[in-house]
Amino acid sequence: MNHPDRLGTSHGDLARPVPLAPTVSPVAFADMELPAEVLRTLTERGVREPFPIQAATLPNALAGRDVLGRGRTGSGKTLAFGLPLLARMAGRRAEPKQPLALILVPTRELAQQVTDALAPYADALRLRMATVVGGMSIGRQVAALRDGAEVVVATPGRLHDLIEHRACRLGRVQITVLDEADQMCDMGFLPQVTEVLDQVQHDGQRMLFSATLDRDVDQLVRRYLHDPVVHSVDPSAGAVTTMDHHVLVVHGPDRYAVTTEIAARDGRVLLFLDTKHAVDQLTRHLRASGVHAAALHSGKSQPQRTRTLAQFKNGQVTVLVATNVAARGLHVDDLDLVVNVDPPTDPKDYVHRAGRTARAGESGSVVTLVLSGQRREMSRLMAEAGIEPTITKVRSGEAELSRITGAKAPSGTPLDGESVAPRPKNTNTPFRGLGSSKDASRGTGGKSRKASEARKLAEARKAARVRRGN
Repeated sequence: MNHPDRLGTSHGDLARPVPLAPTVSPVAFADMELPAEVLRTLTERGVREPFPIQAATLPNALAGRDVLGRGRTGSGKTLAFGLPLLARMAGRRAEPKQPLALILVPTRELAQQVTDALAPYADALRLRMATVVGGMSIGRQVAALRDGAEVVVATPGRLHDLIEHRACRLGRVQITVLDEADQMCDMGFLPQVTEVLDQVQHDGQRMLFSATLDRDVDQLVRRYLHDPVVHSVDPSAGAVTTMDHHVLVVHGPDRYAVTTEIAARDGRVLLFLDTKHAVDQLTRHLRASGVHAAALHSGKSQPQRTRTLAQFKNGQVTVLVATNVAARGLHVDDLDLVVNVDPPTDPKDYVHRAGRTARAGESGSVVTLVLSGQRREMSRLMAEAGIEPTITKVRSGEAELSRITGAKAPSGTPLDGESVAPRPKNTNTPFRGLGSSKDASRGTGGKSRKASEARKLAEARKAARVRRGN
């Protein structure tokens, strides 16, 4: 357990002790030095009292201090950095291609969510925002920067491209925010992040927010933040008291039916798998079983991803089947169940997948499906994440499965002309594509299929040689 006066060296913390700012009691936004336009917009949107991370960081950020904030995802970090950034930019005007403030995020989805969350306050202050992400028209982004934008929300890759094409210059950026900094490091963006920080104003304000603060983030803190105020006001995602954690031990062939029954529950559910192929395969199966499911992964175009998320949020889609692309930054109100169909292999991945539920004080459950042979490894990972799950053996159709997840039998009526879902063979993988590549190599999974195909090819070639010899 961490010492109360510092962030120690346990998983998800800084690699060295850092003094924490005093705990701040919640105060009203009206008590802070925010512009009247921002206060009015907060009131209009029904935002009355700040979350703890906002109450803690806003006074320091408004004063221009560098801020290092750890708050679990869903804790209100966007307004914690966004409101002071916009307030300090009020009345300023950017020159073409030269933004004054930059918010750097790891994924396209998070970039759009940050833009959507801050746009009403930026509009109230007559500040222009531009969103710079991959998968969208670079021409439109170049035009937005050319017209002038005080605030740019960007992913590292696309921002790097625009800088290389001289469509964006960072020399006048006075406030820089790194949101979900640990994920940017995990995704290999550290060189691009440091490149950006080397180009913004050296004496400008930096704010770094993340659910976890590890050694890579510590490298950024040491090099680029000046005497930061450190706030860690929320527990890690794994320790949230409003979140229940379950490990369901399933029989290999039955995982197919268990997953389908969970997906058919009343209410939305987010299912995580390891690979794009597995996501697509499971989505087709669920739709063929009568479940309104949709796939989300990096192989989808950005317009497809945006449309799918919108349908999941408005209820047209009740089951989102995703790879880790959805594990960070994705915010969906009233999402009370996350299922790891493929168990995560890293404590960080578990924490961020889990963080899609129990957001902003709401309750939620995280369910991880494991085979009996995966139970020990999953227990180790959970311990590293600081989680004590409830472990239950379940089978499809059982009342216990329904009690924990709300599982029920699907309608069986295929959607959109999907063919009827096939029943799986009796193997350790529920059906082809479900489960990680590691699972597929066990039992009669991927390797045996490849071996069978190779034998058939060899037999065909042998038959052809015999025919030629005759």
